[in-house]
Amino acid sequence: MTAWDYLLWVAFPYAASGVFVVGHLLRYRYDQFGWTSRSSQTYENRLLRWGSPMFHYGILMVIGGHVVGLFIPKPWLEFFGVTEHMYHLGATWLGSFAAVLTVAGLAILIYRRRLTKRVLLVTTVMDKVMYVFLAGTIAFGTTATVLYQIFGGGYDYRGSISPWIRSLYSLQPDPSLMSDVPFFFQLHVLTATTLFLLWPFTRLVHVFSAPLGYLVRPYVVYRSRDNPRGAGSRAPRRGWEKSERPLERSRK
Repeated sequence: MTAWDYLLWVAFPYAASGVFVVGHLLRYRYDQFGWTSRSSQTYENRLLRWGSPMFHYGILMVIGGHVVGLFIPKPWLEFFGVTEHMYHLGATWLGSFAAVLTVAGLAILIYRRRLTKRVLLVTTVMDKVMYVFLAGTIAFGTTATVLYQIFGGGYDYRGSISPWIRSLYSLQPDPSLMSDVPFFFQLHVLTATTLFLLWPFTRLVHVFSAPLGYLVRPYVVYRSRDNPRGAGSRAPRRGWEKSERPLERSRK
């Protein structure tokens, strides 16, 4: 083990985790007006209508796959009847579909932001930095999947990367688990860690304020002001009826 191993696979992840947590708390405390996705829909909607759903649905599938593969130990899945072959097929082909959907959506969003002048004018420096590391994380992960899982003999990251991540959360880091991990998987992990480091300072904070209550909130009932007698379900109270003629001004 070298000093670089401890720096990359112990110090850097812990530093990124600390900035991730403290950065969100400070930004919520001092910059609530900036806690937004900075929507640019009013500037361009045609490309956004295609790119945004593709990217968001794809990335949700990717995140779900990572949660299962990295945080759930292999014996747990086997206990529920998910064999190694079943997991490999699902992770490879469903993961590939999610990756294609995510990459296509992100490509449309970047194309839109770069070539639509009004959208480009409202793009901040941190937006550009965020897109670089987000695209890099997705690109390296997709490349590793294609090289090792589809065209290669397969790589069991649940025997190296997954235990390494769980060792960090158990406060017993083991950087040796990452020593023999293929290069593109290492790049994927490092760019993802950098993305988490930058997360509190970008528009990605809107992930933690998703309007989940919108799905279960009651319907909003609208009633017309022009026809109160026929719009509501009950008769108006005395004193609130619409006047049939204007009031006369009293003369002194």
